[in-house]
Order: sequence, then C-alpha cells, then structure tokens
Amino acid sequence: MLRRDFLKLSIAGAIAGIPEFSSAQAPDLLKALRVGYQKNGVLVIARQQAVLEKKLTPFGIDVKWVEFASGPPMLEAMNAGSVDLGQVGDSPPIFAQSAGANIVYVAGQPITNGQGILVKPDSGIRTLADLKGKRIGFTKGSSAHNVTVMALEKAGLTYNDITPVYLSPPDAVAALTRGSIDVWSVWDPYYAIGQRHGGQTLVEASDLGKTNSFYIGNRDFATRNPRILREVLATLAEAADWAESHRDQVAKSLAEITGVDLEIQTIAANRSSFAIGKVTDDIVATQQAVANRFFKLGLIPKPIVVRDAVWTPPQS
Repeated sequence: MLRRDFLKLSIAGAIAGIPEFSSAQAPDLLKALRVGYQKNGVLVIARQQAVLEKKLTPFGIDVKWVEFASGPPMLEAMNAGSVDLGQVGDSPPIFAQSAGANIVYVAGQPITNGQGILVKPDSGIRTLADLKGKRIGFTKGSSAHNVTVMALEKAGLTYNDITPVYLSPPDAVAALTRGSIDVWSVWDPYYAIGQRHGGQTLVEASDLGKTNSFYIGNRDFATRNPRILREVLATLAEAADWAESHRDQVAKSLAEITGVDLEIQTIAANRSSFAIGKVTDDIVATQQAVANRFFKLGLIPKPIVVRDAVWTPPQS
C-alpha cells in the first residue's frame, strides 16, 4: 500500500468512531476556528480552496487565517489562546512542551524532502566535518534547528563546535548572500529560494535521519471540540490527497497566497510531502529522540515525554 493511501486511511479510520456534528449542535459550537499557517503546505491549499469554510460556515463557524514566518511564534500564539490549530516542523512543539505550553499533537506528516543545509559555493565547505568553527544560520526552535544538530552528530561534532546565528528565514537568505553566515539550515520554500540565490546543498535533511511535520492544536480547543477537530483533520486530509496528485496547481495556489515566486513554489511543491496521518508510535519515537537530543544539549530546560502531549480523542 502506498504511504499516502495508508495515511489517508488512518485518518478515515480514526474519525469513524466520532459522530459528525450536526446543525442541531451549532449553538454550542465555537464561533471561529483560528488557523496558523506558513508559506508552504496543505494549509495554504486549504485556504486557497476554502475547504474549511465550506465545511464549517454552514454551522456558523468562521475560519480565520493567521500567517507566521516560522513555527515558534505560531506556537507561542497557540499557547496564548489566539490560534487553535496550525502546522509546524518537529522542533517547535518540543520547545513549546518543555516550556509548559498548552498544546497537543493532533496529526502527523512524515517529511521526505524540502529541507536541508546550504552553503556558498566558494565557502570551502564540502563535508559535514567542515562545519567546525562555522557560523550556521537557522531559526531557533524550528525544524532547521534539529537538522543542524543532526548534521553535527553525523559529523562527530558538538554544538559548541559551531557558532549558531539565530535568524528568521528572510534575514538568513540575505545573510548567506553577503557572507555574514557561512551556512544556512532551512526548509521550503526558503530552501528553494536559497538555492536560487546561489546556495549549494551540503546535505538534505532526509540523508541525516527521519523528520516529521505536525498539526498542533491548542489543548483546550481540542478537548472542547473533538468532533469539529476530527472534521477539520478529515477535510485537510482530503486536501492533502488532492495535492499529492495536482502539484502544478498546488504551486500556483502557493504562489498566489504567499506571494512567493511561482518558479520557487513549483520546486517546493514537486518535492513536498502532503499526506496527513495519525501520530503513530513510530512518529512518537522519532519525536522523542529529538526531545532527548535537545535536552542532552541543554537546549530545553527539562526532559519531556512527547506522548503526554499527543491528543487522544474520545471514542463516543
């Protein structure tokens, strides 16, 4: 069975035990679903196609879209209660959980491509061992943070062997171009932007180990609205399945919504993973390994148990 089919079925199976909400329940439902999104992924497609609006508006629920440059500020907003649902990479929820954030993992999305480490062609950096002593730019607490750490581990280096430079993606592309950083760890579409600006791939994230993306929900929202959340995830899974087989249209949608050049979004769309599925035991184990790695390095203040933050919906 193809992975996308498995993930699609896993969502379908997961919602089977939860009755759909009906118009009779509408007075008791929330009035607005606030969705945080970045410049990539299924949520951009969902916004462009208004699939959540079509599902929820008949029940008196508005959908409000809030754009973020990266995952950490999105989860800060989610913890504060101003965002209900969003998609992020593997590192932001670990930093958030370690800080006691009011969040839960509600769905998973294995990543196969679209993130890695870039260097300038004339940098002299040819192997991971060459990262020693270099200035590496990335967004603190983002998936790029984990990719950086994995690269150092694979090279037998430590975090103290580099100079981390914490930058937002828009700032980092300029920093790499002018040489104020030697290396840039990032995800699409910024990864593709960096490549177009002359960045050379040192290593793909997929060559370093397993990585995942996640749909994260505010814990209170998930607890109070399990049927709505199930419907939202099922709707997003359908959008993801459509995206897997309509990548040209995905690229056009991403370009229209985000303002990022069509050529860049075409590159990103063609190497993206869209399928959405359950947070499986394997995904939890991979995420726990990331959490353990960060604690060992002193990047988070205390050990965490990832499974404690995985949403378990009621079965009736």
